[in-house]
Formats: sequence, C-alpha cells, structure tokens
Amino acid sequence: MKWVDFEYPWLLLLWIPYLLLLIYYWKRKEPSLTVPSIRPFQMASERVKSYYIWRKAISFLCFAAAGGCLITALARPRTGLELIRSRADGIDIILAVDLSGSMKSMDIPGHISNTSLERMLRRDELKDRLTISKEEIAKFVEMRPNDRIGLIAFADRPYVICPPTLDHAFLLANLFRMQTSVIGEKTGIAGPVASAVNRLKNSDAKSRIVVLFTDGENNVNQQITPMEAAKIANSFKITLYTVGIGSKRTVYPFETLGGKEYQFVEGQFDEALLRKMAEETGGMYYHAADAKGMAAAMKAIDKLEKTSAEQPVLMRWKEYYDVLALLAAILMVVGAFLKNTLSFRYP
Repeated sequence: MKWVDFEYPWLLLLWIPYLLLLIYYWKRKEPSLTVPSIRPFQMASERVKSYYIWRKAISFLCFAAAGGCLITALARPRTGLELIRSRADGIDIILAVDLSGSMKSMDIPGHISNTSLERMLRRDELKDRLTISKEEIAKFVEMRPNDRIGLIAFADRPYVICPPTLDHAFLLANLFRMQTSVIGEKTGIAGPVASAVNRLKNSDAKSRIVVLFTDGENNVNQQITPMEAAKIANSFKITLYTVGIGSKRTVYPFETLGGKEYQFVEGQFDEALLRKMAEETGGMYYHAADAKGMAAAMKAIDKLEKTSAEQPVLMRWKEYYDVLALLAAILMVVGAFLKNTLSFRYP
C-alpha cells in the first residue's frame, strides 16, 4: 500500500510566513516618479493597464510556485512503497500437512445426530479434514507475522511446498492450493520430519519448530523410522509438535454412478507414536477430533512458542525532493524570463 509522508513535516510551517510575504509583495506599491502632471501617462496607462496586470501575474505565479516547491522539497515528501520486516529473534516454523487420501474424511462432532448429519451432508455443510486444517493453519500463520514459516506436504513422500519465509501471502496461496491424493495415498511420517529438519538445521532463529498434522498410521517404508527422525530433530534442538486428526465418528466420501456416497469409517492415526515423537524433542502432542479440536491445538501451540512483541520494521521510500527542486529551478527561470520580457514595463 502506498501513501505520502514527509520526513521533516514541521518545515511545512514555513508556508505561513511565505504566504504572508507573497500577499505583501503583490499588494506593495511599485516605485514611482513625481511629475507636475500625470495626464499624458494616464492616457497611455489606460490602454496597457489590464494587459500589464496579467503579464505581471504570470511571472509572479512562477516565482511563487518556485518558492512553494522549495519549501515542500525541504520537508522531504516521499511515498512509502513497502514494509520490509526485519527479524530480531523470531521463530522458524515448518508445517507438515498430510495429503493422503484419508484427509478427505469428515469428522462428525459428538452433538450432531444422524438426522442432522444427513441434512448437513446433503447441503455440503460438513468440512473435510484437509479443509479444516487449512483454515486453522491460515489463522495460525496470520497470528505470527514476525516468524518465517514454511510448508511441507506429504503422503507417500514429502514435498516442500514453501521454504520458511516472511512472505506469508505466498505461503497461504500455496496452502489453499493443496489437494489430497496428489502425491500418493499412503502416509509416510518420517519423511516430512527429516525434510523439515534438513531445512531448519542451519537456521539462526532463536527457536525452530516443526508441526506435523496427520490422520493416518505410518505405512511407508523409508530409510529411517519416525522415531529416528524425531531423534535427529532433537539432536539439532528442533522441537516437534504433532497433531493427530480424526475421531471415532467419521464419514468418507466416494463417487458412484448415482452420485456422491458416504461411508462410516474410524480414525486410524497412531496416537502413541505421535506422542513419543513429540516428547522426544520436548514438544507436545495434540488430538484434533474435529474443527474445534484443531482450533484448540493451534492456539495451544501459538501460546507455547512466542516471539518478541516488538520487531524492527523498515520502510522503502521513494523521494520527491529532487523533482521538486528541479521544478522550482525551471519555474524561476521562466519567471525571470517573463519578468524581463513580457512583463517588463517602461516608464
């Protein structure tokens, strides 16, 4: 967003005496000669008086505008082009989000009856796990403007969507583009943790954390196990928070020739493993049974990992004093030319 500012706004007060000086100069009487009779001069003056006044006004306005430009230039007008956030001691965070096929599932809050559930499904009012995760992650990102945040998607294998960055608009745009099943149907938990550690291990941030969101059990054979990945994170002093997504009342959508159908399924994430991984690094495990559970988990993590309240912010400016100074010079040259040519008056 652009806006105009002045580096020395108090210098604009010079406009007050300057305007008074202009009024005095315009109204002052010009030098005159004492003669016994002015009749001959009156006859000539009546013919050229109005012509002389507008010529004098043009040169006067040129000089007046030149002085105004100089005063304004002294106040250093400038346009703010962009905020450049400078981190003092922020936190580097990587969010690892499960994109396996099971993230299409929809968790049913306990207070919803089967009748209400049928109505909500007909109206598409029940959100799937990935959609809820995106919404709560977006809120989390917006609450942490001073932190570099990255994004990793995983299923059969991990994929870095966005490295840790302060450009949260770019991060969120990529977050909302994510879809389930695009990188596989299985769930490999070790891969995203190892990938996040590789991104964070050389970071100079005061704190480095990984938040893992998954609704499935580890069912991909990789070079390291999930616990080994957690131990590697701990060796680099990277804290791991894990969020298990799912509840006992869940429906999974699938397409048939007759349209969309739903099947009741049960959550399958490995709570014990996720808890051990978090504890290995000094982090915490959270269970997100539904949208409220996910919101509570993100708020809890936000409270545990706080950055400094104040962060230095730099502004990139576009200055206009040089343009105004050049304009003032041009106006003075034009005014001087008019004063000594068109506005020149013989006695």
